[in-house]
Amino acid sequence: MTSVRFLTHSVAAAALFAGATLTSPSAAARGNFDGNWSVVIVTTKGSCDAGYRYGVSIRNGVVVYEGSPPVNLTGRVSNNGSVSVRVWAGSQSASGTGRLGRGTGRGTWTGVTSSGRCSGYWTAEQR
Repeated sequence: MTSVRFLTHSVAAAALFAGATLTSPSAAARGNFDGNWSVVIVTTKGSCDAGYRYGVSIRNGVVVYEGSPPVNLTGRVSNNGSVSVRVWAGSQSASGTGRLGRGTGRGTWTGVTSSGRCSGYWTAEQR
């Protein structure tokens, strides 16, 4: 159960920063959003834990999650800060959308775990 919750929230955290745009890395938001970010994930529906805080990095517009347990993450941040990401491990997955701005961001996320569906919102702050 804990790994399911962790995965769902890790997915949501990653979702904040990975724009699944079809732009190349050179067209990504290089520099505009690069750096370390603190992400707060809040569950509003479902059986996931109420909230978590995670650290992520953006490098050349690509989201990098260096936590554990290992999860698969894909996506980028677009030029305008638009964010869309997918994170998964086994049969568990989550996705999120939103927007980053000058040092902050926010959006929504949904996930599927062995316990069912969860959803909520996220906020982010650049460190």
